[in-house]
Amino acid sequence: MAKRSGRGIWIAAPFRALVQRFAFLLLLATAIALILVGRIDRPLVERSRAFLADLAEPVLSAIAQPVSAVNAVVGWVDDILYVHEENFRLRTENARLLQWQEVARRLEQDNAALRRLLAAGPDISHNYVTGRVISDGGGSFVRSVLINIGAHDGVKKGQAAIGEGGYAGRVAEVGQRAARILLVTDLNSRLPVMLREGGHRAVLTGDNSPLPKLEYLPGHAKPALGEHVVTSGDGGQFPAGIPVGEIVASDDNTIRVRPFVDLGRLDFLRIMQFEEPRLDAEETGPLAAMPRHY
Repeated sequence: MAKRSGRGIWIAAPFRALVQRFAFLLLLATAIALILVGRIDRPLVERSRAFLADLAEPVLSAIAQPVSAVNAVVGWVDDILYVHEENFRLRTENARLLQWQEVARRLEQDNAALRRLLAAGPDISHNYVTGRVISDGGGSFVRSVLINIGAHDGVKKGQAAIGEGGYAGRVAEVGQRAARILLVTDLNSRLPVMLREGGHRAVLTGDNSPLPKLEYLPGHAKPALGEHVVTSGDGGQFPAGIPVGEIVASDDNTIRVRPFVDLGRLDFLRIMQFEEPRLDAEETGPLAAMPRHY
């Protein structure tokens, strides 16, 4: 069998070499023959083409189905990736919009607080500098807050701090960029006041409670519940007429005043830059000669 197999190879080798040598010529001759047949007998060529198409149709259909399935899967994956990317973009944009919304709400609140603050105070002719409350120094023994303005902004010790509704306290300590405000309820607070209706003068004394006491009121004065208390201007540190609070009932037989300003929710404070009018040295007359009593 080995001899027969070797003889077959020896016979096929020259034929293979001959085919390889004249392959191009054979293909060229075949193409020319097909062209001539197509020119001579066109219906034959069309029938042959249709027959070959019928033979190839099952194969092409079988191949087309996986290709269509793959294309569908690719399109589905593209859609998922697009939806994921669009979802990420919308989430990012939504987070940015929520951030701006929070900023807008905060600015709206600050604007409303400043508008209410501008409505406080007895006289808009005075100069003011406005600061934000940045720290609450409240505790068992201290009632004070820290604001973000100081001597650099013209704040001086002893000036009045005006909140939403009226008097909130006075400047107790001053730095270049910050100042501490001693609130009207602090134990060390002493404020000259008077009753708006009766005009009786007194001193509003803090005792670290929410309701400071009204002391040194004349014996004949009969303050009524709800009567308003304002600054008297005695001492020349503050102008007269700044709203302070209203008289409320008390359980300890003392006269208590509820401040108009909500001292537990201070956002902004206006520092009143008030200077007491002074008479010139050259001014004469009975007013110039009168001594000042504080």
